[in-house]
Amino acid sequence: MGARAKLKGTNTPLAERLKQRIAREGPISVAEYMEVCLADARAGYYRTRQPIGAKGDFVTAPEISQIFGELLGLWAVAVWQAMGEPSPIVVAELGPGRGTLMADAMRAWRSVPKFLESVTVALVETSPSLREAQRASLSDSAAPLYWHHSIDDLPKGPLIVIANEFMDALPVRQLVREGDIWRERCVAIDRNGKFVFAPGEALEDADLPEAARAIDAPDGAIFETRPAISPLLAALAARAAVAPVTALFIDYGHGQTGLGDTLQAVARHKYADPLAAPGEIDLTAHVDFAAMSGAATSLGLAVYGPMPQGEFLLKLGLEARRDSLLHGATPDQREAIVSGAARLASPSAMGILFKVLALISSGLASPPPFGEI
Repeated sequence: MGARAKLKGTNTPLAERLKQRIAREGPISVAEYMEVCLADARAGYYRTRQPIGAKGDFVTAPEISQIFGELLGLWAVAVWQAMGEPSPIVVAELGPGRGTLMADAMRAWRSVPKFLESVTVALVETSPSLREAQRASLSDSAAPLYWHHSIDDLPKGPLIVIANEFMDALPVRQLVREGDIWRERCVAIDRNGKFVFAPGEALEDADLPEAARAIDAPDGAIFETRPAISPLLAALAARAAVAPVTALFIDYGHGQTGLGDTLQAVARHKYADPLAAPGEIDLTAHVDFAAMSGAATSLGLAVYGPMPQGEFLLKLGLEARRDSLLHGATPDQREAIVSGAARLASPSAMGILFKVLALISSGLASPPPFGEI
């Protein structure tokens, strides 16, 4: 992404409501701001538009190459086989976008009839517009399809979860260092009526994540944490205690907990000001895989990774699938196939920044390709 997107400004319907709220109640936390901008029932970004694709604001790995979804489909089959081929088996996707990943996964499943006979697909999606897109993409689904609002609504029993670029959109809480204390980082209104970041209330040690208490932070440093991850991991752990569970999380982020402001906005495939046009731009922040791994381990889940996305896909057979698709392809198709595969795996594109983390029930075999030497 290059230059910043030119936006109309902050006078969106949601912006006016937010300004009224801040004037009435005072500054709101960054996490609250992000939650409202993305999920407000009337004007939230994900509730009112279809953001993915060339005509949207960003593209995800499944939109870049069909190989991504196909490999994840075959990965799910291998995990099911390692579980002992339970029937029924639920494959759930968290935040399924336009349904592209699942459509590609199902195409791969057609080569494994026994799996297709056993699988039910659960799509965890809260956006009405994205649900419509998913229904269109999966209109000829080879497996039963159900939609759910939360992971808590999924059927009981053996479960495989796939979550691609799901975690980064969960609200991120930001703390800012001021002298020897941490303060909540908030969104306020300046004298000109514009949204600005501002330090909020001082936080007691008991209100801080353990990592924030332990880290040596200079004045002005920002520490990020994601409260919404805890209930998600707790739900997975509760299920894993009574039935086999394997969950795969793919997202961009860092392997070690650290300091820094990673909140970013994207509009029309360009970076934008996170405080501009609330409800009309995408807001995300990097995933702290170390924090996620530690929390999952403490809940009794076995953790594999994080592994760079490029390494993960190459070990699953990206190059072989790419070469297979090239046979009989037109010159234009060949260029798209090669460039798409390269973008997924190249260190200079998505190959290193994006990482893959697997969480599984204790006692299950290591999921591919994490057990490879």
